[in-house]
Amino acid sequence: MSSKWNKSNLMGWQFVILPSALILLFSFYPMIQSLLLSFQSGKGNVYSYVGLGNYGRLFSDPMFRQAVLNTLLYLIVQVPIMLMLGLVIAYFLNMPGLKFKGFYRTAIFLPCVTSLVSYAVLFKSIFAVDGILNRMLMSIHLIHEPVAWLMDPVWARVVIIAAITWRWTGYNMIFYLSAMQNIDPSVYEAASIDGASKTRQFFSITVPMLKPIILFTAIISTNGTLQLFDEVVNITNGGPGNSTMTISQYIYNLSFVYTPNFGYAATVSYAIVIMVAVLAFLQLKVGGEKK
Repeated sequence: MSSKWNKSNLMGWQFVILPSALILLFSFYPMIQSLLLSFQSGKGNVYSYVGLGNYGRLFSDPMFRQAVLNTLLYLIVQVPIMLMLGLVIAYFLNMPGLKFKGFYRTAIFLPCVTSLVSYAVLFKSIFAVDGILNRMLMSIHLIHEPVAWLMDPVWARVVIIAAITWRWTGYNMIFYLSAMQNIDPSVYEAASIDGASKTRQFFSITVPMLKPIILFTAIISTNGTLQLFDEVVNITNGGPGNSTMTISQYIYNLSFVYTPNFGYAATVSYAIVIMVAVLAFLQLKVGGEKK
């Protein structure tokens, strides 16, 4: 019996050891190295130990503050809109009498599998001065001259938020739709018999029963927004005047655009890690189950 157990245990370790070694090599080792790098500073490959100097620099860096404010603006505005849209769309697509469900689900989910660069370029062309949106608005006489959407700090942020929402709403919708299909229909039938309207059923049955999924999507959406990079770089390149630059783009600039300072770039990276950890903890405390 013991020999069979040892043989089975050894077989299991043979399956686990290679993936574990790859995870340690390509995930944990770079994480540790970047943490050590955050305590160093220098140009190129010449580094010197500066202790917490890089972390102290964060608090006096106006560019970092601007990037944090921009990123938090996207987080506060875009994430709730996206989650609510995904929830409402999933609710309508889960209605029993709806026709062409497969088509609608595919159409709404399709942006998620679109190339990040291609869809960003698409939005850039739509909101260009000579883009289709300006031509359409001028043709119906809502505006008299083209609007420089991407040259205005406010409108540029709106375009970024619209682009992120368009791409990721369908991703969250799939989670909600899957969870809704696991709710027993008899719960809604009983609520209908008691006279509850569809709106009341949505807020009193659907939303409470989807609470764990809503919490999960809120956490992963927060994580993704704090690491926002592709859309900003390809649509506005952080402009105008750094008004749309995110923390991830600032890290890229510190590493490859400005005079390279990989130590400080690693420090800014760990600022994102801390922000993600703190916000995830707060979301779990606020939205998690009370023991």
